[in-house]
Amino acid sequence: MKKLKRSKKEKMLAGVCGGLAEYFEMDPTVIRIVYVVVSIISVAFPGILVYLILWFIMPLEDNN
Repeated sequence: MKKLKRSKKEKMLAGVCGGLAEYFEMDPTVIRIVYVVVSIISVAFPGILVYLILWFIMPLEDNN
C-alpha cells in the first residue's frame, strides 16, 4: 500500500509537491504548476496555509 510522504529527491522547498507527484505517479512540475495556479486563483493565502499544514503533517520519505 502506497503512503503519502514528502519527497527527498523531487524537492524544492519541503518536498510536498514532489511527494504528491510520486503518490499520484505524475510529473512533479505539473503538480507544482497546478498548485501555483490554484493558489493564485484563491488569493494565495489558502494555498500557502495548505502547503504549510502538509509540510508538518506529511512524513519525510525513508532513505530506501
